[in-house]
Amino acid sequence: MADIGNHVGVYSKALDLRAQRHQMLASNIANADTPHYKARDFDFQQAMATAMSGRVGDAALPMATTARGHLAGSGDSGGVRLQYRSETQSAVDGNTVDMDVERAQIADNAIQYQILTQLIGDKFRGLRTAMSGTQG
Repeated sequence: MADIGNHVGVYSKALDLRAQRHQMLASNIANADTPHYKARDFDFQQAMATAMSGRVGDAALPMATTARGHLAGSGDSGGVRLQYRSETQSAVDGNTVDMDVERAQIADNAIQYQILTQLIGDKFRGLRTAMSGTQG
C-alpha cells in the first residue's frame, strides 16, 4: 500500500509543479507588453528533484510587512528556484518576453500536465480492476 502512496505522491508533486509553471508562463504572456518586464521560468527537473528530496527550495524570500495590520506571508515560491529567461530578441522597452518561446513552453507544459493526469487515471483504473477481480 505504501507503494501506491509513493506513486500518487510523485504524480501529485509533479502536477503541482506543472500547475505552478503554467501560472509562471501565463504571467510572462500577460506581461508581454509591460516595459522592462523580465520573463521568468524554472527548471522542472531540478524543482521535481528538490520536491522529492523533501528540501525546501532556496527561492523563499521573507515577506516585508510595512504596517502592523499586515499578514506575515511565507514568501514561498513552492520550492522552485525562479530564474530569468535568457533574452532571445532585444526589445526597445527592455521586455524579455518572446511570445513564440512562451507559447511553445506553455503548450509543452499543458501536454505534460495532461500526460500526468492520464497516468494518475490509469493507476486508479488499474487499482479498481485489481480490487474488483479479487472479490467474488
